[in-house]
Amino acid sequence: MMNNLLALARGMDWISDRFGVVAKWAVLASCLISAGNAVIRYFFNISSNGWLEIQWYLFAACVMLGAAQVLRVNEHVRVDLLYGRLTSRGQVWVDLCGLVCFLLPVIGVLAWMTWDLFLGKFVSGEMSNNAGGLVRWPAVLMLPVGFALVWLQALAEIVKRVAWLRGEFEMDTHYERPLQ
Repeated sequence: MMNNLLALARGMDWISDRFGVVAKWAVLASCLISAGNAVIRYFFNISSNGWLEIQWYLFAACVMLGAAQVLRVNEHVRVDLLYGRLTSRGQVWVDLCGLVCFLLPVIGVLAWMTWDLFLGKFVSGEMSNNAGGLVRWPAVLMLPVGFALVWLQALAEIVKRVAWLRGEFEMDTHYERPLQ
């Protein structure tokens, strides 16, 4: 049973890795569009709200599609007052409690709520109020997709930590990256 769950967790890790790559490219594209837009505005006195908005959309993609990867590599923000002093076993238990009691419920609610928000924008075809602005739904789609990816990655992290506690999965001492 645990081997099947670990295979699913590895699959989710692979998916998070792929979306992490998309997030990296979204950052680069956003920076290039931003620089290009600034140059065109400065030299040719031409501006477009669409170019400004696509930067925001790409930034939304970067944050929301990269969040699961940040969780996967254990680089998320945490307040480390006591955590760093705990043994690896203690850290795993703290992580499990945080994942099960806080992250899964909150991210699940956010994914559910933002799905309805996305559907409303998609069905209505809502456009930006800015002249030359873009349709809103692609940016809003990043919310439920990103939250769903984090929720699934949290499940994968729970599986890996339970397997580690049972001695069925090997991780380094601070388990930022699983040993495979």
